[in-house]
Amino acid sequence: MSPLLLLDSEDVAWFRDELTAARGAAAALARRVGLDEQRAAEVALCVSEATGNLTKHAVDGSVLLRVVRTAQVAGVEVLTIDSGPGMADVARSLRDGSSSTGTLGIGLGALARLADTLDIHSLPGRGTVMAARFWNRGTARGFATAEPAVAGLTRAINGEQVCGDAWAARLDSGGDGDPSGTPPPSRTVRSSAGAEPGPAPSGVSWSALTAAAGRRSTAAAPAPAPPGGGAAVMVMLCDGLGHGPMAALAGAAAVQAFRGSGARMPEEAVQEIHRALRGTRGAAVAVARVEPSTGRLLYCGVGNIAGVLLGAESRTGLVSLPGIVGHQLRGLRTFEQTLPPGGALVMHSDGLTDRWSTDILPGLLHHSPLVAAGQLLRTAGIRHDDAGVVVAKGLW
Repeated sequence: MSPLLLLDSEDVAWFRDELTAARGAAAALARRVGLDEQRAAEVALCVSEATGNLTKHAVDGSVLLRVVRTAQVAGVEVLTIDSGPGMADVARSLRDGSSSTGTLGIGLGALARLADTLDIHSLPGRGTVMAARFWNRGTARGFATAEPAVAGLTRAINGEQVCGDAWAARLDSGGDGDPSGTPPPSRTVRSSAGAEPGPAPSGVSWSALTAAAGRRSTAAAPAPAPPGGGAAVMVMLCDGLGHGPMAALAGAAAVQAFRGSGARMPEEAVQEIHRALRGTRGAAVAVARVEPSTGRLLYCGVGNIAGVLLGAESRTGLVSLPGIVGHQLRGLRTFEQTLPPGGALVMHSDGLTDRWSTDILPGLLHHSPLVAAGQLLRTAGIRHDDAGVVVAKGLW
């Protein structure tokens, strides 16, 4: 397996009603993680251009700012999502002088020049998702322009500041050492400092909240073989039950357990997370193992986590069994699927509906995992629940 990039992400901040505040927040974030003054100003300029476009064109626009890092370097990631008119020709819109509102048309052109990476997926008449990443000038070119193999998004229910959904990814080197040369990174979530997980509140029907109806694979899967040789990527998504700080504590506990786990099989990883979540309100959890060298996916899910393996002309649902990680596990099973050429793994909580398909999102598989996750959140995300989605692609 060739070297790959996995990024930790933190300090998630969504801006929806106060888009103008995003510029100052972006500059402060850039300076705090060590970007120099000039680079911080460039980040602020790009965010200003992006929010200006949302104000002019979008029906429901939002901006996400967050820190991305490895063990050695940190940068800033910017994501915009809107339900505006979209762009029929993205390449033309990126050229300076292209404008649909009579302005100088330098916004997207400036973004393309200043960002280390820029990816845009636009659907005319429906909306646009744009992702940009900024590192300090002088960062190794091959690293700065690389796309992470796994990317995820979480968004809190309306009215909450913290999200109970959380995700993480780590590398299983297969005993050969980490080819990226960095410790396994993962998604982290913010929680109240010093707060301890509390017991599940009474009067809640956990079984009803974690029913797994509608998440059945079309074919029975045999028991998988042991972990294959070579490096593999482990991916975890957690949906802490309910929402608010207690759900966020469950999500944080799941991430911490997954990060520290040496488990190589998804079923073993879920068992370790189950032990770590005792004393919390519990969660729905799924863990996937992507093995490029063997061409297979191993998957173990509990509760309302939807798993989908996408191919160019296929969509295979992955099984999640009933239960509550941290409370009730009646039995676990790891299922095996063949990785489709050029495909992607999608995992999402019930903060996204199942009513999406690549048929209504043409070109989705040609974009980065982050933009794909953003487009799924734009298309299927709901505002009355925490939402989480993670996409892995480009690994096989």
